[in-house]
Amino acid sequence: MPETPTITSSELGSLWLTYQQKTMILRMLEYFIEKADDVEAKNIMTGLYGEINPYVGKITEIFHSEGAVIPLGFSDQDVNKDVPKLYDNGFDIMFVRLIKEISMAMHSLNITMSYREDIVILFKELTSITQKYYNLCTQYLIKKGMLARPPYVSMPKSVEFVKDTNYLGGLTINPFSEKRPLNSVETAHLHHAIESNVIGMQMIIGFAQCANEKEVKQFFTEGAELAKSIIKEISETLLIDNIQAPVSSGGNPTRSTIAPFSDKLMMYCTSLFCGFSMGSSSLGTAFSLRNDLPAKISIFMKDIFEYAHRGAKIMINNGWMEEPPQMEERKQMNKK
Repeated sequence: MPETPTITSSELGSLWLTYQQKTMILRMLEYFIEKADDVEAKNIMTGLYGEINPYVGKITEIFHSEGAVIPLGFSDQDVNKDVPKLYDNGFDIMFVRLIKEISMAMHSLNITMSYREDIVILFKELTSITQKYYNLCTQYLIKKGMLARPPYVSMPKSVEFVKDTNYLGGLTINPFSEKRPLNSVETAHLHHAIESNVIGMQMIIGFAQCANEKEVKQFFTEGAELAKSIIKEISETLLIDNIQAPVSSGGNPTRSTIAPFSDKLMMYCTSLFCGFSMGSSSLGTAFSLRNDLPAKISIFMKDIFEYAHRGAKIMINNGWMEEPPQMEERKQMNKK
């Protein structure tokens, strides 16, 4: 065995995806830092930029050493820092917090698919940075009153066990039966879904205002309506049990119609959010024991998947979708 083995296909794929994501985040941070009018928010984003920027170089070095082409990712051509603010009232930190949540999930998964020690260490270090800035963003937003906490609940005084299958309730047993109240685990996932979709909706409304291509503008408009419908449906589910849906006081798009980002970058960012939403929804269905909830969430997942699929077609037709490294086409090679 060589001292430093060649990277595997899973390591190559993980590094390639990380390169795409990090170059996108850096471009967006450059704009948000330039437009930040809050010193603490600016310091958080500047610190994050300084800590993750070197990892783009580290990934580039690995690709060089392996003889792999360097991905294009996102460059200075994908950001314009000189345009007016597209978002106001804390959206920059709200966005960074959600991006860090996505990054935590990706880095944790990448560690499980990495075998070479230097790559495992790289993803462990990125995970540590991500956790640090996720917490900084969370505490900032709470202090500023821009982040709604999940609902409180009376503390349990004894251990209870489910006594019969009526606990499952909902569709598959009797759709007309009275449903039990939501438990704390189900409430947590519903609250998180609303919180994520609110930020996604605000982001995509801003994108719709400034997109250059008509087809892209229409795609973003449809995405905002999809997010609204999901927020409305989940909020009604909470209100039935007298639980207040989370309401954020910040993150509003401005009236600007001048794009700070390329259509390519905005489409990729939306695709990333769709993938995160589907993954998060899958987790929500796995831990929801009331039968109506997985059924409802599955419909959301289907709608999000179809929306993301339309977005992928737009990216392909415009030449914006960079192709991940491919496995060898053995059948074609054999024919030759």
